[in-house]
Amino acid sequence: MRILLVEDEPRLAELIRRGLVAEGFVVEVTSDGRVGFDEAIGGGFDVLVLDIMLPSMSGYEIVRDLRKAQVWTPVLMLSAKDGEYDLADAFDLGADDYLIKPFSFVVLIARLRALLRRGAPARPPMLRIDDLELDPARHQVTRAGVEVQLTGREYGVLEFLMRHAGTVVTKQEILQSVWDVNYEGDDNIVEVYVGYLRRKVDVPFGTQTIHTVRGVGYRMSPAAT
Repeated sequence: MRILLVEDEPRLAELIRRGLVAEGFVVEVTSDGRVGFDEAIGGGFDVLVLDIMLPSMSGYEIVRDLRKAQVWTPVLMLSAKDGEYDLADAFDLGADDYLIKPFSFVVLIARLRALLRRGAPARPPMLRIDDLELDPARHQVTRAGVEVQLTGREYGVLEFLMRHAGTVVTKQEILQSVWDVNYEGDDNIVEVYVGYLRRKVDVPFGTQTIHTVRGVGYRMSPAAT
């Protein structure tokens, strides 16, 4: 089994490499993010192990661009950070697993073997309503073939609405899915972001797919003809 390790701490990279080789893996190592991306996109690896903080190109950028290029090799990310936002960002961009430094080598091996058993993940299905398309794999939204630029939060709200198309969802349901579980602010923030979305995915195209259900919430459905 071939593993690509992209880690810019020389001592840690060598320790991991030696340990993996002792377990029977074939390991290639690079310390540069751009080089790692170029090697990964070339294929031939069973698992990628990526540090987040790297020269030239971060681990986040590597996994994001690999998924955009439809490279589905399983990715395990390594980070010295332990914030829940870092973990969420890694998964949102297409990572399959995440380890916080320092970590047990036994745990690393177990996680890698689990990813190998699982194999490459299936490409997430496209979400469509009328001519509005959301591609979870590429983290991309288009309408009538035109790419729509959204912030991360706007994308999260739109994806939630599209996954529940035809169903009325409440502000609280959107908050619980898209915002941090510890968010204690006003739920009217959802109304603000729905307004942002309307101005980007509906108004410029002369249509309405995001509907307000008074006293309840929102429903995403095809525009009336």
